[in-house]
Amino acid sequence: MKFIDEAEIKVKAGNGGNGVAAFRREKFVPKGGPSGGDGGEGGSVYGVVDSRLNTLLNYRYTKLYKAESGGHGSGRDRFGKNGQDLVLKFPAGTLIFEKHSGRMLADLKEDGSRVLLALGGKGGLGNIRFKSSINRTPRQFTLGEEGITKDLRLELKVLADVGLLGFPNSGKSTYIRKVSAATPKVADYPFTTLSPNLGVLDLNYFHGEIVIADVPGIIKNASSGAGMGLKFLKHIQRTRLLLHLVDVSTDNNSELHDYVKRFNYVVESIRKDVSIIEKELLNFDKRLSFKQRWIVFNKIDLLPTKTKIKLKKMFLDIYDQPVYFISGVTGEGIDMLSDDIASWFRAEGFQNELSE
Repeated sequence: MKFIDEAEIKVKAGNGGNGVAAFRREKFVPKGGPSGGDGGEGGSVYGVVDSRLNTLLNYRYTKLYKAESGGHGSGRDRFGKNGQDLVLKFPAGTLIFEKHSGRMLADLKEDGSRVLLALGGKGGLGNIRFKSSINRTPRQFTLGEEGITKDLRLELKVLADVGLLGFPNSGKSTYIRKVSAATPKVADYPFTTLSPNLGVLDLNYFHGEIVIADVPGIIKNASSGAGMGLKFLKHIQRTRLLLHLVDVSTDNNSELHDYVKRFNYVVESIRKDVSIIEKELLNFDKRLSFKQRWIVFNKIDLLPTKTKIKLKKMFLDIYDQPVYFISGVTGEGIDMLSDDIASWFRAEGFQNELSE
């Protein structure tokens, strides 16, 4: 299924039915009096969360959604039928904004959450409503009110506990395949991940589910629109923990034959990669720079043992935040990282409801 995380639609609530002015005209009933009924209420438009959905694809092509209008009143004291409400289903994590004002109407997180998007019009009054002791033959009636119309902008932000970020081919998809039942595409070329993938961390001993989101790779200037980073960076805004995956197999400068120079080149390349991602996060949303972020150096199976040992010692001293060394292919370091993720969530007080 194609992943669509943005859409614009128009919703229109049903109009209220008109009231009517009518009088009883029955044999043997002189001066029957007013008998015009009220119009029915217009149907409203509601939005609800459906956990079976994970994309806004349904709203990419159909743009107008209308609820049913109320029926008109009629004689013999008959009221118009109320219009049927329209219920639109959205995936969990959908934000609904008024298009022109930008005001957020709803943040739909939990399955079954319901929000009123457009209120149906009230039905008009029939002339039986105007009968009084001094007005026995009223001819007044009112028209039904028009239903509310709104232009809406929909934005989907996936709900996950842990967000994976890093450059293309840093091993995010391989990692999520290793620790969950998710099966994102893996290949030896960049941008194999074209939409977010969700997986549940495989921890039999942990009470509750820890959901991991793998988003497409970020490149330099992603916060300014380069590549796909800007489009998908928003999906890590809701996460509570970020795993910053870094490819340490950058020893590709064949011109450097001296080991020390080669090692220093690798170190500088890795530090530069980390710095670029940190800058993009800060430029996109300053709050992301304060979010808990662990640096995970991946593909250590491709490094010589001597280089691996030196890198571990160096980077543990360089960075203040937690640092891990793993191989998404061989599984080295994966269990330790998973255990620490579970321990961190347990210490933080795991809740099914995610932080803003």
